Amino acid sequence: MSKFPIAESEIELSAIRASGPGGQHVNKVSSAIQLQYGIRDSSLPDEAKARLLAFRDRRINADGLITIKAQRFRSQEQNRRDAIERLQALVDKATEEQKPRKASRPGRAAKERRHQQKKRQADKKSTRAAVSHRDY
Repeated sequence: MSKFPIAESEIELSAIRASGPGGQHVNKVSSAIQLQYGIRDSSLPDEAKARLLAFRDRRINADGLITIKAQRFRSQEQNRRDAIERLQALVDKATEEQKPRKASRPGRAAKERRHQQKKRQADKKSTRAAVSHRDY
């Protein structure tokens, strides 16, 4: 069950022709579904709208319109269900609470490994230095 269910009356669905392989069937039948959902006009709570509008996803345009094209199945009804499920998954992902990150410090062993690596790198580079004539 979703925390923010989407009302089907707010979804605009249109049948379009699918792209890609499929021959005569794909060229004749409008089995793909294009779903459009206006975030600003929806009945979602304001916090969910704000999170969705701030969410970085190529399916959400600058006007706050979500566009999903479903053409995975040959059946228009299956594509319709798929598009609605994908919209709900997008809303759920955008509105889920992120656990705050707790800052941590590296342990003693990690610091030691870093220092040893720096020492090896310094030794390696010191052999590349130009040789002066006074050294002989």
